[in-house]
Amino acid sequence: MILAAGGVVWRETSDSKIELAIIHRPRYDDWSFPKGKLDSGEELIACAYREIMEETGLNIEVGPYLGDVEYESIDGPKHVSYWATRALEGNNEFHANLEADLLEWHDFDSARAKLTRDTDREILDIFIKSPFKAPKFIMLRHAKALARSEWQSGDEDRPLDNLGQLQAKRMHSVYQVFGVSQIHTSDAVRCYDTVIGMTKALSIEPKITSKLSEYTFEKNKDKSLDYAKELAESVRSTGETILLCSHNPVLPRMLESVCKKSEVDLPVNKLKPGDAWVIYLGKKKTLQIDVIPAPTV
Repeated sequence: MILAAGGVVWRETSDSKIELAIIHRPRYDDWSFPKGKLDSGEELIACAYREIMEETGLNIEVGPYLGDVEYESIDGPKHVSYWATRALEGNNEFHANLEADLLEWHDFDSARAKLTRDTDREILDIFIKSPFKAPKFIMLRHAKALARSEWQSGDEDRPLDNLGQLQAKRMHSVYQVFGVSQIHTSDAVRCYDTVIGMTKALSIEPKITSKLSEYTFEKNKDKSLDYAKELAESVRSTGETILLCSHNPVLPRMLESVCKKSEVDLPVNKLKPGDAWVIYLGKKKTLQIDVIPAPTV
C-alpha cells in the first residue's frame, strides 16, 4: 500500500465566493487535488503540507481533516489522507513542474465536473460540509516525560525522557502547518521543553503560566478552565491559531469546558504524551475536533 497525503486548497474571492485549486498531472493525464507520497519518517499532515506547496507553489495553512480514500493507481494500491487547506495571500505563482503542468481555480460545481476520480469528488463533498473557514485552537499534551518514580526532585521540574526529547524536536514539522501565532505553556519543565524548539522555529515568544499546570488545577480548577476559555474566545474573535501545552489531568476538563453545549462528540480517549486536539470553533459552538498523534520517532 502506497501512503500519500494531500488537500483541498481553497481561496475566497473579492465577492466572497469559494474557489478550489485543481491540478493537471501529466504522468496520469488527470485532474485532481494536489497530493503526493509520504517520505520515510514523515508525518501524514506534514506530507500534505509539503506536497501541496511543491505541486502548486502556493503558501497554505492546514485546516480540518477530511478523511482518506483508497484506490488502484498505476503504481499500485494507494491510501491518501486529505485536509482542507487555505491558500494564503501573497506572491504565490504557479510554475509547471514534473508533477503538475497546469493549475486552475474552480467553484464547487465546475470542480466536481473537472475532477477525474470519483474518490476526489467524495472528498469534495466532505470538504463542502466541513468547517474549513473555522479558526483553530490546539490543546497539546507535553511529550513523554520521565516517570514520577524515576525523579527525586519536585514534579514541576520533571524533564522529558529520551523519547520525549525526540518528540519535541519534531513538533515544529507538525504544527508549522497550522499557522500558529501564539503558544501558551504550563510552567512545568516537561511542557516548556516540549514547545521551546517550536517557539524558536516559529519566532514566537511563549507565554509561560502556572494556570496551565497540574498544581494550579489541583488547587483551583477554575483558574485553569477560565484560562482555556479566554483563549478560545480570543481565537473566535481574532481568527488567530493558538496552541496551549498542558497536562493529562487538565486537558480533558479544558476540552469539556471549551466545548460545552456543542453537539460535536468529544474524543473518547485521553491524549497520549505528545498528542494534541485541534478544535475548530464556530461563533458559539465547536464544529470539529481532530486528533493529532505524537510525532513518530
